[in-house]
Amino acid sequence: PLKLDHLRLALERALERRELQRELKRYRTLWGDEDFHGLLGRSGPMRRLFEHIRRVAGAAGPVLIQGESGVGKELVARALHAESDRSEGPFVAVNCAGIPAELLESELFGHAAGAFTGAQRSRRGLFAEAEGGTLLLDEIGETPAAMQSKLLRILQDGRVRPLGSTREVSVD
Repeated sequence: PLKLDHLRLALERALERRELQRELKRYRTLWGDEDFHGLLGRSGPMRRLFEHIRRVAGAAGPVLIQGESGVGKELVARALHAESDRSEGPFVAVNCAGIPAELLESELFGHAAGAFTGAQRSRRGLFAEAEGGTLLLDEIGETPAAMQSKLLRILQDGRVRPLGSTREVSVD
């Protein structure tokens, strides 16, 4: 028979242990070697960046990472993913500028079989593939305005409609 007091105590201990492991991971990162999830440096600005990543990783919702090409935006995104509660989920990166506008919608949202010529099978989009993890939309500013408004709606509603489908799918 299930004893609720024992179950409650076991759950409290498990949650406490998980939190202690996260705290230990943070301390090791602070005082360990110079590598912070692929980002290197011990200078004041780098330490502030690492701390900022830790704080932002604890929040829920989308994050905007800005910077010139080649400064390490994807490394920052990977560090955010690694520090977040989503670290056990997938990290999916997509270069929006590298995909033709006509294909980007299908790549991100997926499509139903027969949605367009050559779509013989249904395909999950990258939003669905990243479920429970992190989706990095690199070079999002290079996408057409119509696509950006669709992306905004998905971020607001948490739902995506694959091309050619009559129903929406929840995404996280």
